[in-house]
Amino acid sequence: EDPRWKYGIPPARNANYAWLQHMLARLSKVGRAGIVLANGSMTTQQSGEGDIRKAMIKDDVVECMVALPGQLFSNTQIPACLWFMRKDKKAGKNGKKDRSGEILFIDCRKMGAEQLSRTQIAFTEEEIHKIAQIYHRWRETEFSDGEPYEDVLGFCYSAELEEVEKHGFVLTPGR
Repeated sequence: EDPRWKYGIPPARNANYAWLQHMLARLSKVGRAGIVLANGSMTTQQSGEGDIRKAMIKDDVVECMVALPGQLFSNTQIPACLWFMRKDKKAGKNGKKDRSGEILFIDCRKMGAEQLSRTQIAFTEEEIHKIAQIYHRWRETEFSDGEPYEDVLGFCYSAELEEVEKHGFVLTPGR
């Protein structure tokens, strides 16, 4: 009966969907959350996680998904992803463009040109700027460089929720 589990009861042995729902429950009406999770969170179907993800997508709270390369974090070699969520994707304070009914996908798995050690990489300043500008162009925020947003094959794509549904509510940018 926990009110945080609006989209479904998360499994006891994996906190990913508990964490996502907890953060959503704590957002204000205009708030935004960014969460780092393992890539499996974008595709898993175990223990009802696929149903929770489907409900979140249908409720239009997933704003942007970013797939990251492996070796980006010092404490793990596995690739991770960023979930950006918000309750209201309409135009307003956080962007001039209404993105209701859409999710932005950014695939950064081939990025991370700076080699910190044999087991860790980092994004260069240019790569960080490129990723950020894609989002700011998409939302038409005050931080945008003024260029219009365009899908870039293999890097970024703005998908309608119906397209995501056709792919089984999987949030992997490569799809």
